[in-house]
Amino acid sequence: MTRTETTQAPARATLILATLILVAAVANLNLSVANVALPDIGRAFDASQTQLNLVAVAYSLGLAASVLYLGALGDRYGRKQMLVLGMALSLPASAIAGFAGNFEILFLARVLGGVSAGLAFPTTLAIITALWSGPPRTKAIALWSALGGAISSLGPIVSGALLEHFHWGSVFLVTLPLAGLALVAAILWVPAHVNETTDPVDNLGGIISVVFIAALILAINFAPVDGAGAAALGLGVIALAAGAAFFLQQRRAAHPLFDLHVAARPTFWVAAVGGVIVFGALMGAMFIGQQFLQNVLGYSTLAAGSAIIPAAVAMVIVAPRSAKLVESHGARFTLLLGYLFVVLGLVVALVWWDENATFWWVALAYAFVGIGVGFAGTPASRSLTGSVPVSRAGMASGTSDLQRDLGGAIMQSILGAVLTAGYAKSLSATIASSPDSSQITPETQAALTKSYSSAEVLAERYPQYAEQIIAAARNAFLDGDDRAYLAAILVVCAGAVVVFFFYPHREKEKRLLAEYATERAQ
Repeated sequence: MTRTETTQAPARATLILATLILVAAVANLNLSVANVALPDIGRAFDASQTQLNLVAVAYSLGLAASVLYLGALGDRYGRKQMLVLGMALSLPASAIAGFAGNFEILFLARVLGGVSAGLAFPTTLAIITALWSGPPRTKAIALWSALGGAISSLGPIVSGALLEHFHWGSVFLVTLPLAGLALVAAILWVPAHVNETTDPVDNLGGIISVVFIAALILAINFAPVDGAGAAALGLGVIALAAGAAFFLQQRRAAHPLFDLHVAARPTFWVAAVGGVIVFGALMGAMFIGQQFLQNVLGYSTLAAGSAIIPAAVAMVIVAPRSAKLVESHGARFTLLLGYLFVVLGLVVALVWWDENATFWWVALAYAFVGIGVGFAGTPASRSLTGSVPVSRAGMASGTSDLQRDLGGAIMQSILGAVLTAGYAKSLSATIASSPDSSQITPETQAALTKSYSSAEVLAERYPQYAEQIIAAARNAFLDGDDRAYLAAILVVCAGAVVVFFFYPHREKEKRLLAEYATERAQ
């Protein structure tokens, strides 16, 4: 006989949920604050476009690489402990990033910050899954998803305001008081134990998963770099080998880190793929968009950061309606609706974002993407958590976080790689066709094609040629970001095809989730 899942919410539900959202806010803010500062960081370190890509992706790299393993450790050794440790570690990580003296220290500090979020962030959804059930769980996830996503989108606004008055490092220090508050709230209000498992942790699988994800993301970033082909190939080989090893390890492990039986459920793997793409599209649009607004349109840091407001508002408004749509029409319909709006936003960016773009085109693109993420975020997370037993909530929450972080890391890496290659190719072609090309030394060409920020540094060095240098760099950036948005559209459309053909229709979804709820109740 099939039993339906009971409806429940914990005592002090509001305080607990507020604490979990605050923890997620720290992680999400740290995820997005770097984007607005990239032009300033580029000028400060004379960084290449690849280095800027790595600064942007470093936090996602640390979080995505560690989140599955650390989620499993939380399942076993205590979710509250992981929450507290993560918030405590985020304090020095943010401080080191804020005062970094070179690219290498900044990159490593951002990776460390990502690991600190890997400790805390998966725990937030795991605790929601363990303490809430039925429609209250869907509503709690909707609030967690909407406010987390909105706060992530508001990060650039805070960064832009700080950069109007302070050094670029201030954007990494802004989360320190929030992290301190979240640390205290977690100690006071989060229950000490929340349905943890006594099963041993697959530590070997955890280590392999870290190597697999880190190698994959770094390989994508180094792929377009001249002279880094061997490194990119080597990292790619490591990623393939580690991925195969992880799969084999999960098949043979008595207590796998990533239960392949659960992962094979269509409500799990399709939702995971769908979430990777839709959240990745948001992070990719913010990553490319912030550079476009400052480099091409000449927006101030505050104006560029504030341009994200339509996305944040859209997510907050849409997410509660998303929860209702999931209950009435199913996750498949709601996911596809989200995909439609994300594609609309990317098409607006591709077609109408040029050197003459008005703010309204910028706002419309971000609003469409925000609506899409608002619709798709809830069903993606809800389907994952509804497909696993409570004892494996860390796997579901880790995968849910992996949607955002691996999606963000991969999409930022792909779009950054396409932007880098497109920018360098376009600017090289402009130089080659110039009547003065013979007077441009290889060193000067290397500096020009390195990044837009490097071209700005060169323009300051040679003011007599500044106008020509900046015009050529701007046109090359536009060529690169057009290619990046086209690549994003193709990826999102491919994801929509997967959801359309492989995610169960509403009645079958309800039946499957009822079966999984029975499994959780046993």
